Amino acid sequence: MAKRLATEYVNAKLQLTNEEMARFIRLFEEQELRLEVLVLDNGNHELVLEDVAAREEVRMTFERQQDYFVCVLSCRLVGTRLTNAMRKAVSAFRGSAIVNRIYSHYTMIYHYTNGSVMKIVERNEAGERIVFEFKDTLGQLERVFRSRMIEREIGLIGSAVNELLDLRNQTKNASEIAKIDERLAELTNKLFVLEA
Repeated sequence: MAKRLATEYVNAKLQLTNEEMARFIRLFEEQELRLEVLVLDNGNHELVLEDVAAREEVRMTFERQQDYFVCVLSCRLVGTRLTNAMRKAVSAFRGSAIVNRIYSHYTMIYHYTNGSVMKIVERNEAGERIVFEFKDTLGQLERVFRSRMIEREIGLIGSAVNELLDLRNQTKNASEIAKIDERLAELTNKLFVLEA
């Protein structure tokens, strides 16, 4: 099995509530990492995570934005303890990131969105190939079903409009024509909304 040389986090983004921030800190304490939490004057938090054995540290600055703490981070990790802790944090706290797992002859690129791996790409001297890509099959089927329902509804409204136009051409009573015009306006508006 190939040995991982390093792991790079590119623009990893975490957005945490106060409660999640406390759980986030506990997660790193459970990983037996040295942790220093600094609360800055403006309410921002700075976390310094250190793997003493690997002599490696990461500084994470969480900016206070309304009800959230937001961190955008890019870093390169070599030690396994800190690397595994970061992977768990991105997954558990629905982070987004591009993670490059670097091996001697290739790099595996993981695309995380909301804590889930959406795509894995292998890059080597020969180029890139997609190893995995999440496909929202259920979502796609739902969208197709909805679009067919809309098409059917548009057809029904079109038929109703045609019938009302025929009825309008045959009617001589002004009050009935006004009612038909009112109904035609409603259907036309509904048709416009559905076709949009």
